[in-house]
Amino acid sequence: MNGFWAILKREFKSYFTTPLAYVFLVVFLFFSGYLTFKSGFYEARQADLSAFFANLPLLFVFLVPAAAMRLWAEEHKTGSIELLLTLPVTIVQAVLGKFFAAWLFLITALVLTFPMVITVYYLGNPDTNLIITGYTAGILMAGGFLAIGCFFSALSKNQVISFVLSVTACAILLFAGMPTTMDYLATLLPPGLVSAIETMSFQSHFESIQKGVLEFKDFSYFILLNGGWIAASTDILDARRTS
Repeated sequence: MNGFWAILKREFKSYFTTPLAYVFLVVFLFFSGYLTFKSGFYEARQADLSAFFANLPLLFVFLVPAAAMRLWAEEHKTGSIELLLTLPVTIVQAVLGKFFAAWLFLITALVLTFPMVITVYYLGNPDTNLIITGYTAGILMAGGFLAIGCFFSALSKNQVISFVLSVTACAILLFAGMPTTMDYLATLLPPGLVSAIETMSFQSHFESIQKGVLEFKDFSYFILLNGGWIAASTDILDARRTS
C-alpha cells in the first residue's frame, strides 16, 4: 500500500503546482453558482439546493473529463510513464493512486461550494438529510465520470482526444436516462430494453440518491461502474508495459 499512498500524495499535490487546478476550481464554482441562481433559486421561495444538484450532472459531463484527461495522457506525452512503471509500484496501485487523487480533487471542488449551503440555512430551514444525500450523489457521480475519463486517458496519448471521448461516453450514459430520451426510445424499442437502458444511466441513480432514497442498487451501480472502468484502465496499461 506504500506505493498507492505515494502515488496519491504526489498526484494530489501536482494539481496545485500548476494554474490549471485553480482555473478548474474557479470555472466550476462560477458555473455551479450561476446555473443555480439562474434556475429560479429565489423565485422558488424554498430553501433547498435542488437547483444546484439538478445542474451538477451537466457540469460534470464537461469538467470531470477535463480533470481526468491529464491522468495518463500527460504521462504518455512527456514519456514519464516509462519511469513511473519502473518504480516499485504495481499497475493497480498506480491506477488507484491517480484515480483517488483526482477524485479527492473533485471532492475538494464540491466542498468549496459550502457558501451555497450557508445561504440556504440563512434563508430558511432546509432538509439537512437531502443536502447530505445530494452531495453524496454528486461525489459518486464525479467518481463514475472520473473512472471513464481515466480509461480514455490511459487509452489515448493525446489529451484532447481523451477529453472528447470521455465527454461523449459520459454524455451517452447520462442522457440515456433523461425523460425525453426514454420517451423517444419507448417508441422504438421493447419496454424491457428501454428499462435496461434506463438502469445503466447515471441520471436515474443520481436522482434516486439525491432525493434521499438510499438503495443498494444505486450504490452498487456506482461501485461496479467505477470498478469496471478502472479494471479496463489497468488492463490497457499492463498490456503496454509488457509490450
